[in-house]
Amino acid sequence: MILNQPPMGWNSYDYYDTTVNEAQVKANADYMAEHLKEYGWEYIVVDIEWYSCEAGQQRDKFQYVPFAKIEMDEYSRLLPDTRRFPSSCDGKGFKPLADYVHSLGLKFGIHIMRGIPRLAAYKRTKIKGTDITANVIADPYSICMWNPDMYGVNPNEKGAQEYYDSLLELYAEWGVDFIKCDDICRMDAKSSKAEIEMLHKAIEKCGRDIVLSLSPGPAIVEEHDFYRENANMWRITDDFWDHWESLRDMFDRCKNWQDYVTDGGYPDCDMLPLGMLGKGFGNERSTYFTFDEQKTMMTLWCIFRSPLMLGAELTKLDEKTMELLTKEPLYRMMKETRDAREVYRDDTFIIWKTESENHKYTAVFNISFEKQPVPMQLVDESFEDVTEIWSGESLCQDKVCEIPAHGVILLQV
Repeated sequence: MILNQPPMGWNSYDYYDTTVNEAQVKANADYMAEHLKEYGWEYIVVDIEWYSCEAGQQRDKFQYVPFAKIEMDEYSRLLPDTRRFPSSCDGKGFKPLADYVHSLGLKFGIHIMRGIPRLAAYKRTKIKGTDITANVIADPYSICMWNPDMYGVNPNEKGAQEYYDSLLELYAEWGVDFIKCDDICRMDAKSSKAEIEMLHKAIEKCGRDIVLSLSPGPAIVEEHDFYRENANMWRITDDFWDHWESLRDMFDRCKNWQDYVTDGGYPDCDMLPLGMLGKGFGNERSTYFTFDEQKTMMTLWCIFRSPLMLGAELTKLDEKTMELLTKEPLYRMMKETRDAREVYRDDTFIIWKTESENHKYTAVFNISFEKQPVPMQLVDESFEDVTEIWSGESLCQDKVCEIPAHGVILLQV
């Protein structure tokens, strides 16, 4: 599946952690359809532990309850927790919720973990279409260091590919458009690379166009061809949160990956921690980023052509955050341009450039802790017809402009 532009959507994790439910997913989908869809936002993604019947119940001790009760079918495949997702009762899975999201003109996605449920291995449940049981393909030495739910799959065992094929058969029946697979991107486990390939093959067989997103990062730069051949997007960082140090670091990561951004293959800067965050973590709050830092983040993500996934509770967005999310010229730049480059860097400024058939774009980032005058000698534009995208104002060579601390100007010529 070739995506001509980076996916744009919402993911439940930054606000709800492991606890999101069906009503909350629908509320965010309704909001996106009414207020954001026209600007390109279209994916609604249910993040981690939608299958856990105990998610969030011991959050003071565990993010993921060890050996919690889970929903699972006879073929070792996880199902939604029916108490949080009541429309999934009677074996319907996520199909009713996906149908609802599709009815709004949006697309539906889910998070999965690499591998097979540990409970399936313990119970020796079946692998669909085979006479093999889960314990045969499960590798108890291939485990996630931060989540206790799964064993990796041994790719050399008969039944391993059939297991992944059965997962994607189920997800296609549900109407899934997007899969975020976790504990796989940085290939910590010896089977990770093979499991990426098996997942890719299963998607190709399932008969449905499904975007494959790999997490967490940092992805391995030297494996850029492998990622592009087997996935649509891959994380270039571990979980990204709203601290300036993390945003400053992202300039280095984007520079390292700038040669490997292609249509259908997008290095992923991770979710956008905007608006209200943290309820599922026990700390509901507004983003720690200043508004200028938020503009810097949005500009870097868009000029680099990273996927855009909102982490906020959409129904609580304020007017200033909506200004960021509905800046049509910003998304037009992301969709129309190619081959963005960092062209200058010192201790005060970082400059990126890109162009489309009709426009040239220059982003000047002030990475210092004080406001700075625009370095006109570094911009190298004619200034005969220059618009600053965030303000919408026309600029000229004689106009004195300043960039706030950690802020940005984005020039369109």
